[in-house]
Amino acid sequence: MTLLQRLARSLGYDLTLRKKARPHEAQLAAVLERFRVSCVLDVGANVGQYAAMLRAQGFGGKIVSFEPLAAAHAALARRAAADPGWQVAPPMAIGDRDGEVSIELSAESDMSSILPQSPILRQISPSSAVLRRERVAMARLEQAAKPYLAPDDRTFLKIDTQGFEPQVLTGAGSLLEQLWGVQLEMSLVACYEGEVGFRAMIDRMAQAGFEPYLFIPGYFERKLGRQLQLDGVFMREGQA
Repeated sequence: MTLLQRLARSLGYDLTLRKKARPHEAQLAAVLERFRVSCVLDVGANVGQYAAMLRAQGFGGKIVSFEPLAAAHAALARRAAADPGWQVAPPMAIGDRDGEVSIELSAESDMSSILPQSPILRQISPSSAVLRRERVAMARLEQAAKPYLAPDDRTFLKIDTQGFEPQVLTGAGSLLEQLWGVQLEMSLVACYEGEVGFRAMIDRMAQAGFEPYLFIPGYFERKLGRQLQLDGVFMREGQA
C-alpha cells in the first residue's frame, strides 16, 4: 500500500491506483477487436490477471477461465463473481487426456507447473521454489470448453501453463479448427524439464493454420541479461 493510499484510508476512502497500460496490452486488444473475438478461453488463469487485463482494455465479450490449483481457483472465483460475462470452470488442469495429474505448487503460484522445474529456474529464481505437489483433475479442452461455447462464438484461446502448452493444444482436438486465434507462452530458455522451444511452437501453429500477429515480451532475467519467455499471438489469416 502506498503512502497516498494509506492517507486516503485514514480519511475513510479506499483509493485504487490504476497502472498505466503497457503497449502490448493495447496491441493485443487491437488484434482481438480486428478479428471481432467474442469469447476468450483463459487456460492457466491463476487468479484472473489476464481476464482483468482484457476488461481494463475494453474487451466486453465472454471469458471462460480454467485454473487447477485450489487456492488460486478460489481467488479467481472471487474476482470473477461480480462480472456476469466472466465464467470460471470447476478446478481442473487442461491437458492431452482426461484423468488426474500432479502439479508442482510454486511459492509464486503463477510459476506452478505439471512439468518439473529445470535446474536453471531453480538457480535463478529461488523465490519460485516448489512448496509441495497438488493432485488435481485434468481434462481435454475439447470437452471441457464445450458447455461454455455457442455456435456463433468467435473464440480465442489463451494458454499460460508453464511449459504444458503443447499438451493443451493436443487436447483441444477439433476445437482448434474452430478457433480464430491462440495466445501461448513460449520458451527461449527451458524453465521446465521437457519444455518445447519457441521455434517448434511457431512451426506447430503454422501447421495448424495460424499466422504470428504479435509477440509479447515475457520473463526477463537480469542475472543472465536474457529474456527467457515470450508470448506469441497467432491468428487465422483471412478470417478478420
